[in-house]
Amino acid sequence: MKHKVHYDDHNSFIEIANKIKKYMNENTVIICVGTDKCIGDSLGPLVGSILIEKNFLLPVFGTLQSPIHALNIEEKLNYINKLHPNSLIIGIDACLGEENSIGEIHIRDYPIHPGKGVGKSLPEVGDISIIGIVDSSDSAAFFTSRSIRLYLIMEMAKVISNAIISSYSL
Repeated sequence: MKHKVHYDDHNSFIEIANKIKKYMNENTVIICVGTDKCIGDSLGPLVGSILIEKNFLLPVFGTLQSPIHALNIEEKLNYINKLHPNSLIIGIDACLGEENSIGEIHIRDYPIHPGKGVGKSLPEVGDISIIGIVDSSDSAAFFTSRSIRLYLIMEMAKVISNAIISSYSL
């Protein structure tokens, strides 16, 4: 499965919620990857923070306060796997893509590969994944590009977090 929706499509969060609801149960863990040190890479931690602020009932890891990023991902994943063995994991991350795909949110039935877009080899995250295309992979500066607007990241984070909350209550 690979499903795409643009964040500003009418009822985009409902479309995403319907695609992920079969993965949502009391044994699901949400892992949000990224860092707030870079606007483009802050999508994951923003989603995590919004879910925590809204008192989402399932375990959420990776927030603005406590991000999961390239320097700590192995340690954090080991900790989460010990704490929640045999859980279904939904991985959330920002991603680079085609220029005309910026703003799309992709739901996929395979893990995210953090750092792949910037040439890093990091452990994969999740049984399924939700990624947001935040910039073009043509951009030489990647996630540090000054063209990425915080507004885009915030709006995408709201759509993804609303979809996760809605899918659990469907």
